[in-house]
Parts: sequence; structure tokens; C-alpha cells
Amino acid sequence: MPQNKRESLIFTVMMCFFMVFFMSIYNVACHHGALNLEIVKDAWIGFPIAYCFAMCCDWFLVSGLAKGFAFRFLVKPESEPFKKAIAVSCCMVVPMVIIMSFYGAMEAIVSGGAGWNQLLLIWITNIPRNFIMALPLQLLIAGPFIRGLFRKLFPEGTVLA
Repeated sequence: MPQNKRESLIFTVMMCFFMVFFMSIYNVACHHGALNLEIVKDAWIGFPIAYCFAMCCDWFLVSGLAKGFAFRFLVKPESEPFKKAIAVSCCMVVPMVIIMSFYGAMEAIVSGGAGWNQLLLIWITNIPRNFIMALPLQLLIAGPFIRGLFRKLFPEGTVLA
């Protein structure tokens, strides 16, 4: 877990990159019904704007709310680091899935694949589909990988507050 604001920002940049990239591939693959290099290319093309949007939502909106909820209802500051990481990760996934599913629905409409009258239906359909992918991706792959990579690149005490 990051120890200060600078570490938190670096960690968020890394985690957000990983999650947005792989969730973009997943969503484009679901939309096209296939997974190939063309799908990865299409996901990469839409990635920069989605990443910027997700970073802003994560940093300015979701992170504080998720940590507040986790530390108020799920864990205490003195809890084991593993429990804190799991609690905060779960609390981050739920609102980010809701927000990014809305972003995906808007993207589908703007790209011309759907009409504005379908926005709510697309959004509501995207939420469970994205949640069943994002939660395991976060808990089993992204979380352990990014936490390990982060500490390898930035050992404790090297990023000053």
C-alpha cells in the first residue's frame, strides 16, 4: 500500500493503466465477439481518452470515497496490510465499474453504434458484465502484480512525501 500522496499518485497511475487497458480489450472483444490483434488495436486507439477519464474519476472522486468506506465499515487502520488492500480494492472496483460502464455506453453512442435512447440499456447491461471481469482482475491479477511492481520500482522510503 502506498505510504504518502506521491506514492499514491504513482500507484494510481500504474493501476489505472493496467485496469483500463485490459478492461478496454475485454469490452471491445465483447462488443465484436472475438479476441484478436485487431481487437487489441481498437482497444489501444480508444485507450488514451478512457485512461484520462478513469484517472480523473479515480483520483478526484472514487479513491477518497472508497477508502473512507473501507476504513469506516470494513477494516481498521491497524488491520493487516493484506486485509486493507483487499477492502480498498473491492471498494474501488464497484464505483469505477459503474462510472466506466457509463463511459463505455456513451462511447458506444458517440461512435455511432447506438442511439441516445439506448444509453440507459447499454449502461445497465455493461455494469454486471464489467463487474464480473473487473473484480477478479483487480483482486487476483492487477492488485498483486502492480503492488509487487510498485514496491520493486519504489522500495519503501524512496518516494518522499
